[in-house]
Amino acid sequence: MKILEEKINDIDVLKLDGRLDASSAKDIKEKVNYLVKENRVRLVIDMGAVDFIDSSGLGSLVSALRSVNKLGGDIKISALKDQVRAIFELTRLHRIFGIYEDSDAAVKSF
Repeated sequence: MKILEEKINDIDVLKLDGRLDASSAKDIKEKVNYLVKENRVRLVIDMGAVDFIDSSGLGSLVSALRSVNKLGGDIKISALKDQVRAIFELTRLHRIFGIYEDSDAAVKSF
C-alpha cells in the first residue's frame, strides 16, 4: 500500500494505492496517528486506486475516524470503486463516513 499525501488549504488528502487489508491496515493507522499528533484532523481519504478492502482495512478507517472525531475533526472518503463501495454499503459504513465522487468534492464539503 502506498500513501501519497497532499494538502489542499487546511485539509490533508491521503491518496491510497493498493489493497487495504490486514497487511496494510497498520500503515493507514500510523499515518493518521501522526496527523492527529500534529492536530491535523480534517482528512480526505482518496480510495480511487484501492481495488480491495477487508475487515482489517475497514477497522483501520473506523479507528482513524474515532481518533480525529475526538479532536473535532472528520474523515471524508472519496473515489470509491464499485466493489469497494459495495463493501462500505454492506457494512453500512457509508452512513458513518461522508462518501464523495472525488477529492475536490470531499474537500469542499468541509
